[in-house]
Amino acid sequence: MSSIHETLRRVFGLQDFRPHQQEIIDQVMGGGDAFVLMPTGGGKSLCYQLPAVHCGGLCIVVSPLISLMKDQVDALLANGVSAAMYNSNLDAATARSVLARLHAGDLDLLYVAPERMMRPGFIHSLESLTVGLIAIDEAHCVSQWGHDFRPEYAALGELRAHFPQTPFIALTATADPQTRQDIVNVLGLQSARWFITGFDRPNIRYTVLEKHQPQGQLLRFLQKRENESGIVYALSRKRVQEIADFLAERGYSAAAYHAGLPAATRRDVQERFVRDDVSIVVATVAFGMGIDKPNVRFVVHYDLPRHLEGYYQETGRAGRDGLPAEALLLFGLQDLATARFQLEQSANEQQKRIESHKLNAMAGFAESLTCRRRVLLGYLGESLDQDCGNCDICLDPPERFDATEAARKVLSCVYRLGQSFGIKQVVDVLRGADNERIRKFSHDRLSTYGIGMEYSHAEWLSIVRQLIHQGYLVQDIAAFSVLKLTAPAARVLRGEEAVELARPRVKEKARKKPAGAASDLNRDDLQVFEALRELRKRLADERGVPPYVIFGDATLVEMSRRRPASDAELLDINGVGQVKLERHGEAFLQTIAAAGDA
Repeated sequence: MSSIHETLRRVFGLQDFRPHQQEIIDQVMGGGDAFVLMPTGGGKSLCYQLPAVHCGGLCIVVSPLISLMKDQVDALLANGVSAAMYNSNLDAATARSVLARLHAGDLDLLYVAPERMMRPGFIHSLESLTVGLIAIDEAHCVSQWGHDFRPEYAALGELRAHFPQTPFIALTATADPQTRQDIVNVLGLQSARWFITGFDRPNIRYTVLEKHQPQGQLLRFLQKRENESGIVYALSRKRVQEIADFLAERGYSAAAYHAGLPAATRRDVQERFVRDDVSIVVATVAFGMGIDKPNVRFVVHYDLPRHLEGYYQETGRAGRDGLPAEALLLFGLQDLATARFQLEQSANEQQKRIESHKLNAMAGFAESLTCRRRVLLGYLGESLDQDCGNCDICLDPPERFDATEAARKVLSCVYRLGQSFGIKQVVDVLRGADNERIRKFSHDRLSTYGIGMEYSHAEWLSIVRQLIHQGYLVQDIAAFSVLKLTAPAARVLRGEEAVELARPRVKEKARKKPAGAASDLNRDDLQVFEALRELRKRLADERGVPPYVIFGDATLVEMSRRRPASDAELLDINGVGQVKLERHGEAFLQTIAAAGDA
């Protein structure tokens, strides 16, 4: 029998294993159970796909999303692997065909939805087959403590009784310690070996901007990323549609995706996105979980996520190919106030406490003046020895200034307003605004009216936000988010305590060069890269598959740099396996030669 390294190269076109992959594969091939916690893009799927191909036994993969199944099956078929899916989207004839191939022993991998898997008749039919491995993907869905609990997933705990001798592998990208233990208990994996790899995705650049005219901020961000694939997340269906329409009107290839759209429309948007026919999808947070699209170059959070687990998972959909990617978060105080108010409406005190903790952690990340990656990884239980060098704080450290006088003006204004008004009114008073609300309450007669003309409206918002974060002010969510003074505020007003803040960062600095897939290529290599992208798109359209199923961006970048001129040299490129060489090798070698001579 060939070695697993030979299978890795011949079938999957990969030259080496990523960290921990070989250990995990050895564990399940030896008949042992495994619990795998590995970041998005870390290579979880190979941990069950390679054993299935190498050993020739049937691997059942339980997956929560039909879109995820389709993407993985398409990629496996492109590598010459016998794989299929069995779910509610199949018509009767196709479903019968899949079951016939299953029982004829023609499949290496079968992807199944959890509700289909747990049907008594289906389980009984599997018991007559030799099942070599059962993989539970997105395993955090089995836990009530997980951020995406699904009741139908919890029933998977019964599988162990039906397949006592079959090795199980449970995989997830996000799970805190309590969720991890719950996964093990629910699935009966008490004897499993745990593999917890690092959460760090060093290729993703994290940036947070104070939310100020967000449509303009989004446009400026996108102007530097023409023709790149990306996802823009917003919290409401209405906001999603507004942003998608706004971008489309300005010539961007953008489409909306949310639960209020017909299923056929959602499928069409997703298909066009994975095939690079649509560059930007504006979506609610459910989008992307089932998309195995490696060349997403950016993720934008237009609204504040409710927890860092979701933020981590959603930003992780960028740069799965390991090439540079960006994650932009627009953070506004009103988003935070709205989220806290919504939390207070819950009657479940325990759930309120947990969700409040998660929201505070999310706000702490957004308001941090230290390395973003350190804050994010620290929350997930991992520490960095040094700053990451690839976030906005590291790349452009905030300037500190003595903000004692500015703080006194804010705190005095809050006091003069009777601690009965919100942030906007405080800033309007400081800026000497002339509007109906100012006149209605005679706030133009206050001693603090107009004393803050040295800062813009947006800069005062930043200063107030930092004073809240540092504990000089609190927002009373139950009373329409009015600002109230704390004990430390009194010390500042009496001149007993100085205040240091970061200079407000309300305008993003233009970068010389955005982090993109081909950002490190020289002009000649870039010309080859673009020619290869055009060829890949044409071949993908002919075969009816997403472009990355032909080759990923990382493979095209390597081809552009190394310029292979023979089959042997092309096989040495990461991502080129034997089947893909036979199918596409000649066309890519010709294009490389022609583009290189141009």
